Amino acid sequence: MRTDDVEVTDGKPVVFALGEKPIFAAGDRVRISARSPIGHYRVPRYLRGKEAKIESVIDPAAVDNEGEAYGRNAGSRLHYYRCVVSLKEVWPNYAGSSRDALAIEIYETWLERI
Repeated sequence: MRTDDVEVTDGKPVVFALGEKPIFAAGDRVRISARSPIGHYRVPRYLRGKEAKIESVIDPAAVDNEGEAYGRNAGSRLHYYRCVVSLKEVWPNYAGSSRDALAIEIYETWLERI
């Protein structure tokens, strides 16, 4: 068991179930998965495989609308994150400021720790 799966509340340890706590936090560096499943998914192709930074965790966890759309995981919830991708990461020849970025909300299942 990872130590971050346990919190102490009122002097007693609380163990969280798998998936109950977000696995990323604000400031974490991630890569958006480059997979290309068949069908419609909420991650634009031009961002797949790109590096991003977690700006915030969106609470509470939300219904997995990708799974719901395909009749899977009825009612299951996933953690959702606001991710920031540098425009220079999206377009390597981007001539604007290095501070220019795109913000997008992405489900945890699409993110990989760098």
